[in-house]
Amino acid sequence: MDISVVIPLYNEEESIGELYGWIERVMQEHRFSYEVIFISDGSTDRSWQIICDLKTAHPDHVHGIKFRRNYGKSPALYCGFDKAQGDVVITMDADLQDSPDEIPELYRMITKDGYDLVSGYKQKRYDPLSKTLPTKLFNATARKVSGIKNLHDFNCGLKAYRRDVVKNIEVYGEMHRYIPYLAKNAGFDRIGEKVVQHQARKYGESKFMGWNRFVNGYLDLITLWFLSTFGKKPMHVFGFLGSLMFFIGFVAALVIGADKLWCLANGIPQRLVTDSPYFYIALTMMMIGTQLFLAGFIGDMISRSSNSRNDYQVETSI
Repeated sequence: MDISVVIPLYNEEESIGELYGWIERVMQEHRFSYEVIFISDGSTDRSWQIICDLKTAHPDHVHGIKFRRNYGKSPALYCGFDKAQGDVVITMDADLQDSPDEIPELYRMITKDGYDLVSGYKQKRYDPLSKTLPTKLFNATARKVSGIKNLHDFNCGLKAYRRDVVKNIEVYGEMHRYIPYLAKNAGFDRIGEKVVQHQARKYGESKFMGWNRFVNGYLDLITLWFLSTFGKKPMHVFGFLGSLMFFIGFVAALVIGADKLWCLANGIPQRLVTDSPYFYIALTMMMIGTQLFLAGFIGDMISRSSNSRNDYQVETSI
C-alpha cells in the first residue's frame, strides 16, 4: 500500500464526509493505493456513525477506531500509527484546514527525496491571535531545545512519515507536538519541511485554543528533553545532584564540628552546635542529597518500564 492517512478527530461530523471525498479524489487522480484511518477520540456527535457509513460504502479504503472517552490527540495518533500499513503515513486534522492536495508532494519528498519525516509549515494562518501567538513562542522554544533548526511549525497536523518512523516512536500523553523530536531521538534525523496551504475553518470551532496550549507544550518539552537526555540513566542526574548536596552538607557539618572543638580546646566560650542555624542547613542538605540519590537509584531500576502508558479503552474498531 502506498499511503495511509491517519485522521484523529473530535466532534467533526460536518467535515468528515467532505474530507474523505477530497482525499479520494486526490488518491484516484494520482493512482495511489491507500487507506484512511479515522480515530474518533470520544466524539459525542454523529462522527462515528458517519465513519461507519463511509466504511460500508468504501470497505477497502476506510478504517475506524472509536475511543470510549476523550483521551487526546497523541493517543489517537498512537493507535492510528499502530494500524497503518502504508509505505508513507500522512497525518492531518479533520477540520478541513489541512489540504489533501498536499499529499502527492509530501509522498514524493518521502519516497524520492529520502526524507524520514516531512512537516507542514502553515506560513499564512487564518487562526485567531490567541492561537497564533502562543504557537510562535512554542515553536521558537521547541527549535532551541530540540536542535531541529529547520522546522517552523512543530505542531502542524499535516505531516508525512516513512512507515519505519511511526512504527519506532512512542507517542503518548501530549507528545504529538514533538513528533519530529521523538523521531530525531529514535535515529530518524532526515527531517524536512514543506510550506502548506492553511485554510480557514469551515465548520464549528477549534478544540485547541489559548495560552494553555503553550504552557502545556512547554511542560511537555521539558519532560521530553529530560527523558531523551536522562530517561535511560536517571542516576546520572539525580545521583550527581544528590552526591553534590550530601558532600557540601557533610563538609559544612565537619566545619561546624571542627570550629566547636577548636573553641573548646582553647577555652573560648561557644554556643551549642544545635543552636547554630548552619548546622540545620547542613543537615537538611545531607538529607535532601540522600533522597535525590535514592530517587536516581529507584529511577534507574524502573527506567520508564510502565506497561500501561498506552493502554486506551477502544470501544470498537472497523
